[in-house]
Amino acid sequence: MMAMSLIIGFIALLFSAVFFVIHVALCVWAYRDSRRRGRTQEFGLLAAVGLFFFPVLGLVVYLIIRND
Repeated sequence: MMAMSLIIGFIALLFSAVFFVIHVALCVWAYRDSRRRGRTQEFGLLAAVGLFFFPVLGLVVYLIIRND
């Protein structure tokens, strides 16, 4: 029984780590994308921070405002 809970805990930790890496990569992508589109560095940082604290809503908002 203890081995099963250890395996489940390890899988949960691995799952969380993968999602955190994806989350950070999304923030880096938003920063680089905004800089590539000619935006200021401050806008890029604002986009990255917004995505870091509000991942789903931040992504939707960024995808809407990036194409003005």
